[in-house]
Amino acid sequence: MTASQLSYLVFIVVVALALLFDLGLLSKKNQSVSMQKALLQTLFWIALAIGFFVFMWIENGRTLALQYISAYLMEWSLSVDNIFVFIIIFNAFKVKEIHYGRVLLAGILMAIFCRVLFITVGVALVHQFEWILYLFGVFLLYTGYKMFTANEEQEMVPQETKVYLWLKKYLPLAAHDGGGRYVVRENGRPVYTTLFVVIVLLAVVDLVFALDSIPAVMGISLNRMVIYTSNIFAVLGLRSLFFLLRSAVSKFDYLQQGIAFVLIFIGSKMLAEPWIAQWIDTNTQVVLSLLVIVSSILGSILYSIYHQKKGVPPDIR
Repeated sequence: MTASQLSYLVFIVVVALALLFDLGLLSKKNQSVSMQKALLQTLFWIALAIGFFVFMWIENGRTLALQYISAYLMEWSLSVDNIFVFIIIFNAFKVKEIHYGRVLLAGILMAIFCRVLFITVGVALVHQFEWILYLFGVFLLYTGYKMFTANEEQEMVPQETKVYLWLKKYLPLAAHDGGGRYVVRENGRPVYTTLFVVIVLLAVVDLVFALDSIPAVMGISLNRMVIYTSNIFAVLGLRSLFFLLRSAVSKFDYLQQGIAFVLIFIGSKMLAEPWIAQWIDTNTQVVLSLLVIVSSILGSILYSIYHQKKGVPPDIR
């Protein structure tokens, strides 16, 4: 068995056992998640991700391990934007707090399935047509610039999205949560509850965010194992991170600018790769990328904590 095959096997076993532990011991059906439990779950998933980083360093070497942790941190920071949209969706459909955990898990598992397909196709295309990386680089530059210069935008209205309108057009939808069920029978036919709609919206929203994050990860590494594992670990930790940050996510006013800077940096690196490779070796590039990602994300969070945006009253932060 090769080091890569062993890493895949360990990853699959660890994730399967972690999900069983999370669902069986840390999470209970139809129960609210306290801040303390959310913190424990978040630390649990972060510890697993770091543990896998150590395992990759031992089995696959320093370069792949650093690429993995860089990609994981990139995905993890982008998860905060996901959480903000998730909160809007839950509020729009008046989801009861006791259903949050189960709905988030179902939506996240759907998102993982979609991401695996997206990553598989994307990596295959890049290996077949290397010039696609330059398109990704331009896309990241554009996305980063738009994100960095964006003003406060109008809040998303889930009932006005194309996905919801499509569901409403082709499926019989109920205006209630069915007592926690996804499908109920009314007048002899199946009707889809608001919880089903929310799960679909969560998966689609995550996939939309993946349009930015996955090309960014490809700018860090084209190794399939690095991309798969960093994405899945970050997305699996999203549920506990939601419960931990849902009351504080709006306080990170400048995190968007930190993420935007990282996207611009990675996009520029992808476009200038042929010239950078002549002067800087791969190991050094990986370390520099990790330092830029960590300093940008951490710096924007700290700046958000100590600097309030103009015109924002302190009592609503």
